[in-house]
Amino acid sequence: MRALPASIQRPPQTPHARYTKFWTQKSSAYKNIALMVTMIQYTELLWEMAARRKGQKIRWRVVVILEAIKAVCRLLLLHLTKSRPIVSPPLPEREVDPAQLEDAESIGSPPPEPESWTMPRTGQRLPSIPATDIPNFLLTKVLTAEDIKPPAQLLHKLKGTGMMAEILWVVRPVLYAMAMQKWRHDRKSWRPWLIGFGLEYAARQLAKREMSETIPGGLRGLTGLEKEELKRRAMSMGWWALRGAAYENITRAWFTYVAEKLKDKPLIGLLGGLVEDYQYLWDNYYFSTAT
Repeated sequence: MRALPASIQRPPQTPHARYTKFWTQKSSAYKNIALMVTMIQYTELLWEMAARRKGQKIRWRVVVILEAIKAVCRLLLLHLTKSRPIVSPPLPEREVDPAQLEDAESIGSPPPEPESWTMPRTGQRLPSIPATDIPNFLLTKVLTAEDIKPPAQLLHKLKGTGMMAEILWVVRPVLYAMAMQKWRHDRKSWRPWLIGFGLEYAARQLAKREMSETIPGGLRGLTGLEKEELKRRAMSMGWWALRGAAYENITRAWFTYVAEKLKDKPLIGLLGGLVEDYQYLWDNYYFSTAT
């Protein structure tokens, strides 16, 4: 692995990176299962495209199988992390932009280091303090409570209702895919959509209630990683506007109207073409809006 140039400072690890790196280093089973989930997420749309050529029956069978495999893997991750919530993505994300490496290599000499003061007795060097924005500079040097927590403690363990909510969140895509398979001949039916949305909403509400009752301080006592994951799951619920009956009966007509209005306009017509391209995926493929 290539080392970072001296001119590029490695950013501090995010709570997500600390947590996932801890489990990937501690458990090879976690690493392999998380890698499998990630690979399926990256290729599931291609699998669906290939299966669609053999008919709708085969297509939906493949969709249900892939969702079932992901659910089993996530349940195993839940077990391996000793009943802690599943984070997404389950593997550490890249912390340094490769473009920075290319820019650093294209520069002949690294930028000069900021002036520092050497203490005469100890010989240690103190970095210079910027003339402006001193409060933010000092804040970057302060350790928070989460910075010194062991990585495994960045997420609270689930118990009772919280565990039930997490399991419900894990299996909800499987049940929704099975409902879509059953009512695949009636794309405007609200039954699959209500099942899927209802399960996800119920899982979210149960999890929030459990957190508010069991964690000291309630929702305010959540760690940064827990707040981040809760926010990510809340934002992912917006995809329900592009799924099933909600898309077929409501949002599809709106997107078609917008695309037609923008189609012949200069410059912004590109946006209309982009909407049309995505509409093709939303119209024909389940995994184009899956989370």
